[in-house]
Amino acid sequence: MNTPTSGETGGAADTYNRTRLFAASCIALVTTAMAFSIRADILKEFGMVFNISHEQQGYINLAGIWGFPIAILLVGPLCDVLGMGRLLRFACLGHIIGVVVTILSPAFGLALGYPILLAATLLIGLANGTVEAVINPLCATMYPTEKTHKLNVLHAWWPGGLIIGGLLAYILTAAFGLGWKVKMGTMLIAAVIYGGMILGQKFPPTERAASGVSTAEMFREVLRPGFLLLLFCMCFTAITELGPDQWVGSVLTDTVGIRGILFLVYTAGLMFVLRFFAGPIVHVISPFGLLTCCALLSAVGLFWLSHSFTPALAFAAATVFGVGKTYFWPTMLGVASERFPRSGALGLALVGATGMIAAGIAGPVMGRIYDRYTIENLPPRLAEVVVVDGRYSPEAAARLTDPSDQAALQGALRQGAAMAFRYVAVLPVVLVFIFGVLWFYFVKIKGGYEVVKLGEQQEEGG
Repeated sequence: MNTPTSGETGGAADTYNRTRLFAASCIALVTTAMAFSIRADILKEFGMVFNISHEQQGYINLAGIWGFPIAILLVGPLCDVLGMGRLLRFACLGHIIGVVVTILSPAFGLALGYPILLAATLLIGLANGTVEAVINPLCATMYPTEKTHKLNVLHAWWPGGLIIGGLLAYILTAAFGLGWKVKMGTMLIAAVIYGGMILGQKFPPTERAASGVSTAEMFREVLRPGFLLLLFCMCFTAITELGPDQWVGSVLTDTVGIRGILFLVYTAGLMFVLRFFAGPIVHVISPFGLLTCCALLSAVGLFWLSHSFTPALAFAAATVFGVGKTYFWPTMLGVASERFPRSGALGLALVGATGMIAAGIAGPVMGRIYDRYTIENLPPRLAEVVVVDGRYSPEAAARLTDPSDQAALQGALRQGAAMAFRYVAVLPVVLVFIFGVLWFYFVKIKGGYEVVKLGEQQEEGG
């Protein structure tokens, strides 16, 4: 569908292909999600290759996730200056270089290989953040009258990418016996596809720039109390959604005894399907009603998952958790854009960056909890063997040959993994109360949730 608009730099009127740009945005998001799910699947392999603890593995997650907010905060305000198309091409280049360097990192030896792996993971995170910084305002600009619905459809391809990456990782190992390098290499296919789709394409200016909202107004908007409350809530929603996802492959391998990546694929499948129906749902119960329900289901699902030590129970708990976390991220972006449209690309960038910073912190924290409770549940004799310099050592654990020692280690890992999930389950409980109050406020006091259009005056607090 060709839609008349201004060109990428805001010059003379040109046309842009809205359908193609939206499809390219979806595939770019698939690439970022593949990086996430593949990293979750191969995290234990990184532990063995570089002989690093769960906490150090958490820092790999930290590098990948913190690259996201660094990029989104830098790139978000530049969407109006450099153009969204140019920035998306930079992201594609970052994905390609980051994957290649990751694959080559073990060649530098243990001393240099781990820092180089962290640097490559950071570069992929920067590319992921640049994608997020561009596609959210691009979607809001192209579909100004249905932002929450279209952002949910766009972000359906986040779980879509988790499914693609997760299934590829599983099949390449289970069916072909291929290692982590091949799994990482599959990301190059998605990156090349979306890079090719945007070559030579015209991009519109952002909605804020096209409406003549000044930069000063944009910055004032993100300091409003209502927007700041959204940022606070985004910390909790992002940790609830992405914190467990970083560890699900490792945790469920220890708690249930099967490859946890399959559970990640399963919950991602739920999210992928359900996000296409966000529009009708928010029409009935409003975005804050939807967020309240999501928080409640997430709390129940996570707590249940931390007590599930059989595949059947884990499957049931993962179902509740998967449904609960489905609408968090895109609905938070939709509320920010609908209630605070003057915030423009900066507002969407801040919401996404805040979420990723919080999720990045959660990675090593969950890893530290994992290690702490694993060590606490080890018999003293066994702890002397597998705890090196105060850290759990996967390499030392792999050398255990006595079946009773292996069973004791597995029991300790099970408890450590469960506690990592149990701590996170507290956060959505807090969100139930916050979102519940906001839902009540808009329904009972304001007479219903309304989308603020540019040109209309907002009440203080949004």
